[in-house]
Amino acid sequence: MKGPELYTIELEGMDFHAFHGCYPLERRTGCHFEVGLRIGVPLGDVAERDDVGATVNYLSVYETVRGQMSVPRRTIECVAGNIIAALKERFPQIETVECRVTKIAPPLGGKVARVSVTLRG
Repeated sequence: MKGPELYTIELEGMDFHAFHGCYPLERRTGCHFEVGLRIGVPLGDVAERDDVGATVNYLSVYETVRGQMSVPRRTIECVAGNIIAALKERFPQIETVECRVTKIAPPLGGKVARVSVTLRG
């Protein structure tokens, strides 16, 4: 028997000013972050039904990410893990989530364009 077909929802380039970091300056002034997601969901009859209520709603996904980005954390690994957990809680039909959190121009004492972590859950 064939397993459920998955489709992928991707949200790229979600942009946030947030207060994540282990240094006091980062937690006080904030930094620029970018978040990208790849979400795997069983297709079922979603395409046939053409019903937004049966899908993982993109606006709700964005709102979930925005909510998690507003909670200061010391590491972007924690941020990515919390985003994955929150999405799976809000949308139990999600089978897989890949979340990439990027800190733009991190304060590392030299020129670094960005640092990213990617978690899969």
